[in-house]
Amino acid sequence: MVPIAQQKIDLLEVSVYATRKEMGQAAADLGAARIRELLKERESVNIILGSAPSQLELYAALLTSGLDFGRIHAFHMDEYLGLAPDAPQGFGNYLKEHLFQHVGFRSVHYINGQADDPAAECARYAALLEAYPPDVIFEGIGENGHLAFNDPGVADFHDPARVKISNMDEVCRAQQVHDGCFASLEEVPRQAVTLTIPQLTPPEATLVITVPGPTKAQAVYHTLCGPITEACPASILRRHPHATLVLDRDAAANAGLVKV
Repeated sequence: MVPIAQQKIDLLEVSVYATRKEMGQAAADLGAARIRELLKERESVNIILGSAPSQLELYAALLTSGLDFGRIHAFHMDEYLGLAPDAPQGFGNYLKEHLFQHVGFRSVHYINGQADDPAAECARYAALLEAYPPDVIFEGIGENGHLAFNDPGVADFHDPARVKISNMDEVCRAQQVHDGCFASLEEVPRQAVTLTIPQLTPPEATLVITVPGPTKAQAVYHTLCGPITEACPASILRRHPHATLVLDRDAAANAGLVKV
């Protein structure tokens, strides 16, 4: 895929593609290339995946990438608390539908959003992530600039935890309605389990951040053009040594990267 614009902003590589499909293919190619490099040196690789409609083009491209999924351990980065186990909005269920059920990963580790003791579930998942430190992280950016469910007001660039319970803000909850996951704001859960900012941005991992669509244009602007601050959690990506932000034209529209 040939980008229509490229720029480095602080440490963050930014590439813009004309369409969502090209964006997703480019993001998958980037992540798959790093996974293949690592598999030349070791038996298995650990990845973390975001769960959202913004990632669908990425999932589709990964499925046709020819990766040896049988050597990949997979994790997801957040999960609602309190949804029914079979709820389609559950992020584990979403990833299973669009990715995990189609190929055979070496292992898939789900966050249990129905756990009787959410704090204990955070500790359990944190221990797994410590045992399987991420090599490649595929993630997105929320309309309020969040990473996973680290919303403004909750995000902590120096969070001591790997996994925590997050109170979701109204902008974040409204995004779930905009994405078509819930019919109304009242249906969206108010709490979730989320990986923290340090767990989503470890300096030794490769980050591939895929962000399409006009509803993300303002968040992309603040991520790239504003101060690096927890008021826009995604702005921390500009300090990461191995991160690439992959956009479509619509998401890049406000950041001065392309002519509109």
